[in-house]
Amino acid sequence: MDKNLYRRFDFPETGINLYESKHLRGKFVAEHYHDHFQILYALEGEGEITLDGKAYNFSKDKVVLITPNCVHSIIATTKMTVLVLAFSVPLLNITLQNELLSLIQKSARHFELDLYTASEIRPLIRKMLYEQKNGDLFGKLSMPVYLIEIIIHLLRQQNFSFVQDANDIRSIQMKEYIERHYFNNITAESLSAVFGISTRYMNDIFKRKFNDTPLQYLQKVRINHAKELLLQSDQDIVSICFEVGYETLSTFYRTFRNLVGISPNKFRLSSQSASDVSDTVS
Repeated sequence: MDKNLYRRFDFPETGINLYESKHLRGKFVAEHYHDHFQILYALEGEGEITLDGKAYNFSKDKVVLITPNCVHSIIATTKMTVLVLAFSVPLLNITLQNELLSLIQKSARHFELDLYTASEIRPLIRKMLYEQKNGDLFGKLSMPVYLIEIIIHLLRQQNFSFVQDANDIRSIQMKEYIERHYFNNITAESLSAVFGISTRYMNDIFKRKFNDTPLQYLQKVRINHAKELLLQSDQDIVSICFEVGYETLSTFYRTFRNLVGISPNKFRLSSQSASDVSDTVS
């Protein structure tokens, strides 16, 4: 590797630096490499990025993960604005498990973000920009946490590459979204907005895949978590109701009875003496 192509980069104490990179139309960033990771997120414009000799289109909501020692260059075909999230290998060795590090350090890669992944990553980048400018102790502690979340979202999207049907991908992503956010106030309208489709279409493709609408599945996830808490803790019913995402006790009781057949109190009492308490709502 040509050492003349190496570019040194100085990091702040956090080992993470998030900054804006502006590219005028026709601007060419010559081939270079460095010894740290970069995640490039295109905010606007269009261009071409080359990673170890392979060229990719680079435009809005596309992301590139650049690994250490990857030779890369960029040319802007229109005015481009790119956010660069640079992070050092020593930082990763401290904050990331070896399994996660091994998944991202193999080779540079190009991501075309779907609507859902983009909607998850954008707020994390905004949080990082805020914390970086804020500069207090809590900001320094939170930066690696947001970085890990971004990496995981990118790897999850990459993991869907084996799924050919776009509706299957959406349905699986909805299912995972519900499983991670079940305690939030999720409505059919808010969920369909996250994925950029109509409520009717969302219900159709999800039910075709999982035999439930998204909201039916949400209730099952919440009640299954409630059952676990009823069995494994002495929390009050009202506390469990709040923890799993219900705003009112009456709604929680009604949903629990519909899915389980008995009230939460009776379930807890009967399960204490029952030998088999492992069934989940199906």
